Amino acid sequence: MPQSIPIQDSPPWAILTAARLRRLRDPWAIFAGGMLILIGALFLSAATAVLWQSLPVWRHAGTDFIMNAEWFYRRELFGAAAMIYGSAAVSAIALLVAVPLGVLAAICLSEYLPARLRWSVKVLVESLAAVPSVVYGLLGVLVLREWVGVAFEPFGAWTGDTLLTAGLLLALMVLPLVVTLSDDALQAAGVNEREAARGLGLTRAEAILHAALPQAWPGIVAASLLALGRALGETIAVFLVVGRMDSQLPERIFSGTPLVEPGQTLTSKLGGPETHLAMGNALHWGAIMGLCAVLFAMTSLCVLAARALQTRWRDGK
Repeated sequence: MPQSIPIQDSPPWAILTAARLRRLRDPWAIFAGGMLILIGALFLSAATAVLWQSLPVWRHAGTDFIMNAEWFYRRELFGAAAMIYGSAAVSAIALLVAVPLGVLAAICLSEYLPARLRWSVKVLVESLAAVPSVVYGLLGVLVLREWVGVAFEPFGAWTGDTLLTAGLLLALMVLPLVVTLSDDALQAAGVNEREAARGLGLTRAEAILHAALPQAWPGIVAASLLALGRALGETIAVFLVVGRMDSQLPERIFSGTPLVEPGQTLTSKLGGPETHLAMGNALHWGAIMGLCAVLFAMTSLCVLAARALQTRWRDGK
């Protein structure tokens, strides 16, 4: 029987042994690989189609499509800056509210509640995550919009349809997602480290802070990433409460005043009636597809940034 060559000493063409070739010919492996290739092809096809159909607006406006805030399709002025600002503002509000509350709720759920009560509460939280977005949108119209309008009326707000309302509504929508995924991350953290911390005399709160949370950090980052993805891509709920006013780019980006005024986001524009009006005009339709391309780029950058943070954390651990 011939001796096998060690893998680390064998040339690349000798690594594919007979056993590996048999695994590659396994029907389930072929099916899984085919599905992976199909999903990748569909994703690349969709991205290519969006970019291809957005070419007219890039030829017409160039970088002004990103930098300019004016959007008047009858005058062929297409600027996405105000909508990019709106999407970033409502998503930032949602994360600033939902992530701290969600992580604290997950700590209480994972570390303090008894097991039976924990599972009951978690089922309730996960059922809230499954509520359709249109239900949240109607609650925003009936309740949250009135509260925001009354609360900020002394500060000059003349309506409850604002970027702040959309951000708070998104925070409510993504909060169950942050809670349940952060709880899973905390549960996956090692028990030995917590017991060692308690054995060294640390309190339960100190053990959570110094043993559980550092291990759960990648999962919490992933939970925040998924929450950001839903916040950026949410359409119906934002459409109902944001006010849908074009060309509202503030003079000072970090001013709080624009947050209590009507605005527009990328998704509220894409979900509105203008999408149907644009189909008869190549330039107008290219501008709508340009908004899709910008939204796709924003979500992709968020994913890549979060992945880079997780990799850096693991390397520095």
